[in-house]
Amino acid sequence: MKIQALQVGPIGTNCYIFCDEGAKVCGIVDPGGEPEVILDAVKKLGCTVDKILLTHGHYDHTGAVPALLRTLPPTAVYIHEADFDFPSPQLFPLKTELSRIPFGGVNFYGEGDRITVGTLELQVLHTPGHSEGSVTLACGDTLFCGDTLFAGSCGRTDFPGGSMKAMMASLARLAALPGDYRVLPGHMEPSTLERERKTNPYMQMALREQG
Repeated sequence: MKIQALQVGPIGTNCYIFCDEGAKVCGIVDPGGEPEVILDAVKKLGCTVDKILLTHGHYDHTGAVPALLRTLPPTAVYIHEADFDFPSPQLFPLKTELSRIPFGGVNFYGEGDRITVGTLELQVLHTPGHSEGSVTLACGDTLFCGDTLFAGSCGRTDFPGGSMKAMMASLARLAALPGDYRVLPGHMEPSTLERERKTNPYMQMALREQG
């Protein structure tokens, strides 16, 4: 699996393009803005976009979805239902924006679901806290964490739908995963799960509280 990270949109959200190089297909995680930059990166990778996967529904992670759908052949979009239907259109604008374009509808995923892109399989972990519908996507040795787990920190919980209690449970759950993973967050630099277990004060607090 080849992964390309792009910083897009007004606050530099991490958008990830992960590619099954053998099948020449890719998925896009959190296309938060600048669709032309994302499409150019896909073209350079020589892949066809199979799915768009959203770790949560905040505008800075979904901003390019409508433009991508207007440009790409029919492409499946996945999001947790709690975020798609959350009644705060300024923060969670996707449902309103998609209603303005011809589109067959999103696909909802949640805890335990498995999504394939070519030969790659992603497991959906429901990790609320930053939002009610936040998910982490596990693919091989990689975690696409969205705004749940950051290097040395975690996502804010003071937005509508956020919960520090839920965030603590989600961080403890991620910490309890066996082995080590690459952590690819929604903002800032990548990390590893083992590094976060050892140094992230929020994850350490979560382990104490949940222990």
